Amino acid sequence: MLGLAAIPSVFLAIGILKMPESPRWLIMKGRLREGKEIMYKVSNSPEEAEFRLREVKRNLGMDENCDDDVVKISDSVKKQDEGVWKELLLKPTKSLQRILLAGIGIHFFEHATGIEAVILYSHRIFAKAGVHDHKHQILATCGVGLTKFSFIVLSTILIDRVGRRKLVLTSVSGMILALTGLGTFLFLAEQSGGKLIWTLVLSIITTYSYVAFFNVGLAPVTWVYTAEIFPLRYRGLGVGIGVAVNRLMNATVSMTFLSMMSAMTIAGVFFMFAGISVIALIFFYFFLPETKGKSLEEMEALFTRNKGLCTTRIKEEGWLV
Repeated sequence: MLGLAAIPSVFLAIGILKMPESPRWLIMKGRLREGKEIMYKVSNSPEEAEFRLREVKRNLGMDENCDDDVVKISDSVKKQDEGVWKELLLKPTKSLQRILLAGIGIHFFEHATGIEAVILYSHRIFAKAGVHDHKHQILATCGVGLTKFSFIVLSTILIDRVGRRKLVLTSVSGMILALTGLGTFLFLAEQSGGKLIWTLVLSIITTYSYVAFFNVGLAPVTWVYTAEIFPLRYRGLGVGIGVAVNRLMNATVSMTFLSMMSAMTIAGVFFMFAGISVIALIFFYFFLPETKGKSLEEMEALFTRNKGLCTTRIKEEGWLV
């Protein structure tokens, strides 16, 4: 069974070999023709490709109308990637601070809201709810995987139509309701010794609902959003920091769930995750502006549009005149 994992790995390796370089990276190296060709492939229209090419050239200090195949790059452009650590972590601009906060925050909350507990320990959840037969536990756990797959597919349809912000806010709101319901029904199931059929059924439904809401919004938006918000100069480092936080929270929840379950009961753990999800909703509401339709070159302006994103969100909702 473990050897089967090598099969998708082979396809991934082949796909990586076919992956093109970033158009901006090619332009930074003076390879304008190659950068232009790839930009046309990844853009929705020739007009969009030309607009993005002009933006990249302008931000690199090049002539926007230059159409040579290869150009000589000045030393100032070559040195643009130097000092990225210092600029992003030690002396960031206000916009970079907000971008970094948004990137770290969304990766932190993706796993702090408990998805690893449900995915890895769903059999424990169903056992506490009253499913004692191992075959039935496996069957119910398969339902978790099927729900995850189905709603990830749905998210690919919705993410560009609905927008990142609306999708993640809806997702986390649903997660709060599902986690609160799951905690309540698990508490009642424990009190009854797993003898109440209706608590068993509702525990399974809320588990699936939580997985559905998570995978239709927060899961895909986390990765799409982080890839979009960092200016290309800081993109590698910024995304790397976000992923490091993501993996750290993944490991933390995975390794502490059983200990927390022993300390505060399984219902208490899911009430805790519901509380963390409330904090996540507040954070996302105030600190995650919509990035749908925005180019990488526009992100810093998006995060500096007002003095503070909290004020921005409040004004947009009409709370302040």
